[in-house]
Amino acid sequence: MSDSSAAGHEGPARTDGERLQKVMAAAGVASRRASEELIVAGRVQVNGKVVRELGARIDPETDLLAVDGVAVQLDQSKRYVMLNKPTKVISSMSDDQGRADLSPFVDEYEERLFNVGRLDYDTSGLLVLTNDGQLAQVLAHPSFGVEKTYVAKVSGTVTAQTLQRLKQGIELEDGPIRIDRGKLITRGASDGASMVELTLHSGRNRIVRRMMAEVGHPVVELVRRSFGPLHLGSLRLGRTRELTKVELGQLLTLARQAEDEKGRL
Repeated sequence: MSDSSAAGHEGPARTDGERLQKVMAAAGVASRRASEELIVAGRVQVNGKVVRELGARIDPETDLLAVDGVAVQLDQSKRYVMLNKPTKVISSMSDDQGRADLSPFVDEYEERLFNVGRLDYDTSGLLVLTNDGQLAQVLAHPSFGVEKTYVAKVSGTVTAQTLQRLKQGIELEDGPIRIDRGKLITRGASDGASMVELTLHSGRNRIVRRMMAEVGHPVVELVRRSFGPLHLGSLRLGRTRELTKVELGQLLTLARQAEDEKGRL
């Protein structure tokens, strides 16, 4: 993915490639006529630069397209799927220990899909499956913390003071860690458990379980409800669905921004 740090500047037209409005229509952005209106209005960026010329051409294989700052995938061979992963399933396409894996969830797709990052064996929730290796590598890299939200059922009565402590940060064996946001859903239910919602950027192994154990509230059940701009919504446990165009645009934009940040470091 190219650097898009020059967003907002006019870009020079190229003479090779395909007409921009044709590529936009093929990608499902809008009809050719509507795409032309978007171009003239200055709402289309190619490689981070605004393109207003109706005669502009791009190479769908190498150029990056965005509309209103939101990335558009031009490679129609790429597939992006959301899975609500059940517990007792390992985040891998195969397992040498014979445990249940992700392979049954991708059988219906022609493409060879793989998971973006991991969810613990005993954790359920949102997992992204794709054949876009570049996007997967960016979003799963430890140096780029995608915001994730979890709902956890934990032992004991969680207090506002406990959540504040998690926001301020605690020390674990592999270094300090803190949550971005925390919310108490239920406290001290009849079974002596509490439900909390935690949002954090860390991708460290079993981080939510380790954090809650450190503050005296071991996790009983854990669900990941969101990953970056994606939300589990009403997707049933064990089911998959393809990302919408809006969701895909948001996810690709996130990945491109991450690469831009990496390139400027």
